[in-house]
Amino acid sequence: MQNSLKKYFPIFAFPTLLAFTIGFFIPFLMGIYLSFCKFTTVTDAKFVGIENYLKISADQTFFHALWYTAAFTIMSVILINVLAFAVAMLLTKGIKGTNVFRTVFFMPNLIGGIVLGYVWQLLLNGILARFQKTLTYSSTYGFWGLVILICWQQIGYMMIIYISGIQNIPGELIEAAKIDGAKSSQILWHVTIPMVMPSITICTFLTLTNSFKLFDQNLALTNGEPSSMSELLALNIYNTFYGRTGYEGVGQAKAVVFFILVALIAVVQTRLTRTKEVQQ
Repeated sequence: MQNSLKKYFPIFAFPTLLAFTIGFFIPFLMGIYLSFCKFTTVTDAKFVGIENYLKISADQTFFHALWYTAAFTIMSVILINVLAFAVAMLLTKGIKGTNVFRTVFFMPNLIGGIVLGYVWQLLLNGILARFQKTLTYSSTYGFWGLVILICWQQIGYMMIIYISGIQNIPGELIEAAKIDGAKSSQILWHVTIPMVMPSITICTFLTLTNSFKLFDQNLALTNGEPSSMSELLALNIYNTFYGRTGYEGVGQAKAVVFFILVALIAVVQTRLTRTKEVQQ
């Protein structure tokens, strides 16, 4: 069997590697090169060195979007994971109709980001209209609108992962803790949470990267208004590339910086949470 796998592995792996090379690796390398160029199309790229990166340092909208995205990501990661874990704990207690609740909580994740953004725009603007405000009245309204939207969309998905982790905890550990006189809170902090750390690692990684890369919901909900003050990084890059003539190279340079930031944050987060994992 092993010999057959080794023999036919290149045949089955080649199409995937080819698609990855054409669809990701080559465009990725081209994107890095274009970040050092001034261009309107790929064919007229002119190398300008680090000029595009110097322009980023003078772009205050980029740094505002960076801090706005960082604050949004921190709030989203905390709320999504805490609420998803709490719901998962409730739905593993044998409550009647658990499967129905799981399905209902998971369904928002199936809705596209653009559609979700417009739906929540109508809902939240309808509520704020009672106070003669809108989501674009200030960046604060847009911020909390985005937080509510992303929590509603992703809690159900993360809940499924947490449920899987909780159900994999050996029952004898819980029973042994109860026999030793451990309270519910002690079991939660010293047994349950340490044993579901692999799930916490996965959910934290997903929520962190998804929040940092959020684009379509931001576009549909506020489109960066007012005056780009509710603009997340992905939307800022998009508006730079497509909304400012002659700034395609700057937009591409922002995309490279964005990739490096997300990659570094994801690697650090994964390493930190994995150190807390315990072997079952």
